[in-house]
Amino acid sequence: MAEPAKATKPCPICGKPSVEKYRPFCSKRCADVDLNRWLSGSYVIPASADPEPDEDDEVPTHSRDPEDDNI
Repeated sequence: MAEPAKATKPCPICGKPSVEKYRPFCSKRCADVDLNRWLSGSYVIPASADPEPDEDDEVPTHSRDPEDDNI
């Protein structure tokens, strides 16, 4: 009994069927195009409009006493 052919997703760059060696791409060229897009900053994860501050980003609540500078 022969195994059914796997349905593969098309290459995300050009839309051709992907090749196992370069999966999810169809060729080394498309893989290199994708790598260049990552390295050049073309792919960006958008930041939310109102990010919640991290604990490290908190501003100290105590005020500085100018009298301490007159030592």
